[in-house]
Amino acid sequence: MREFTSLTEREILALAIGAEEEDGRIYADFAERLRDTYPDSAKIFEDMSAEENGHRRSLIDIYADKFGQHIPLIRRQDVRGFAPRRAVWSMPSLGIEAVRNAARQMEIESSRFYRAAASRSTDAAIRKLLGDLAEVEEHHERQAGDIEQKHLSGGKREHEDDAAKRRFVLQIVQPGLVGLMDGSVSTLAPVFAAAFATHQSVNALLVGLAASIGAGISMGFAEALSDDGKISGRGAPVIRGVITGAMTTLGGIGHTLPYLIGNFWLATWVACGVVAVELAVISWIRWKYMESNLLTAAIQVMFGGLLVLACGVLIGSS
Repeated sequence: MREFTSLTEREILALAIGAEEEDGRIYADFAERLRDTYPDSAKIFEDMSAEENGHRRSLIDIYADKFGQHIPLIRRQDVRGFAPRRAVWSMPSLGIEAVRNAARQMEIESSRFYRAAASRSTDAAIRKLLGDLAEVEEHHERQAGDIEQKHLSGGKREHEDDAAKRRFVLQIVQPGLVGLMDGSVSTLAPVFAAAFATHQSVNALLVGLAASIGAGISMGFAEALSDDGKISGRGAPVIRGVITGAMTTLGGIGHTLPYLIGNFWLATWVACGVVAVELAVISWIRWKYMESNLLTAAIQVMFGGLLVLACGVLIGSS
């Protein structure tokens, strides 16, 4: 890799031409990825792609005037200091906010590049063009806002954000909530039954770990195999399975780990406190994302959890 400071003006222009072409194609890929689900944002990235192509043509014109027709292939990855830009096709899951944030970061990096390039140029025309492009990139966030206003007026931005939120709830929150509820509630009975049957923290710990990990594996496979997501829109089954399995295990592990405490009664009281926190978190998630009444959700979750806990205590004490 070459150091940026070792590049000549000719090489800097060649690098800028390649970078603008790459950015234009990335924006075009963003537009294609978003076209079906976010058509208005897709139009924004089509405009941004066209603007990058305009920058590229300006750079080619001045390069041809100064150095001739042949433009050497110099890419970002050939020069030290540039962050690699991941190809859009290699990212199977890419949300609307992630795309917008990636575009903002691209413009910031481009502005810094042009500022550094302009500071090293001794040719007045080249220095002016690079400085102008730096100004354009620096103010591109405001310009992108103008483009966004043009295409996302009349509540379209809000509509797209609502659609993204619904997709997040459907693909991430719901499988996570199912796993957390199952892990937190279903493991209460075996953990507390083992605890009160033996009055030994280590026995409750081992039973809790086994129940939590086993339930996580079982729920993960069940969720992954239940729906391929193509019709329901619930996303990739493997991702849903991993989320559900991980949250199931987490839900059971939470009130199991207090039994690392050797004192049985202290560990049990701490575990009960953790159970209360787990049930409160479940109630909050249902209220926040599932549009449930907070009081109703809390009563339902608390009642179910305490009922299972009581069953475990009664069975273990019998």
